[in-house]
Amino acid sequence: MYLLLVVVTYIVFAYFFVDWKNWNKYYPTIQFFIICNLLYNFLFYNHTLWRYHALTVDWLNHTLIDLTFSFIIVPVVIMIFLRYYPKGKKRFFYMGIWITYFTILEYLFYKKGLFIYENDWNLFWSGVFNLILFTMVRIHYKSPVTALIVSIPLIAFLLVLFHPPLNSLK
Repeated sequence: MYLLLVVVTYIVFAYFFVDWKNWNKYYPTIQFFIICNLLYNFLFYNHTLWRYHALTVDWLNHTLIDLTFSFIIVPVVIMIFLRYYPKGKKRFFYMGIWITYFTILEYLFYKKGLFIYENDWNLFWSGVFNLILFTMVRIHYKSPVTALIVSIPLIAFLLVLFHPPLNSLK
């Protein structure tokens, strides 16, 4: 039931805050996020750092919840985030608000048992990840090639730090 509430909330946000006339400007960055997220979930299906956990119905598993976030909630977030991104020093405060918002939201889901940490991941690392996520979204929006180049060492760092070798994920 919480997932439906979250989806409805973000649909309302989309109605009021998304610039639908210019959605195509954000589309490549949304695709970048979705591809990265799906690739992570595919490669590390059996060794996740976090997973979603539904408390209401058995068929609502991590995969379905993650797909809902990837294809409905995060695109709305990205379009709102990029639309209102300020210039100058205000951008640091703006980024801080989004990072804090996502980290607190995750903490609330964690306390309710809807978000499970695994394999040495915790709220601190989620905060770091949110910093990287919003930074990469902005970089990709401005320069997709730069984002791809910067993503490679970041992904390698996270893989080395948290995941076993790929050949042991059987």
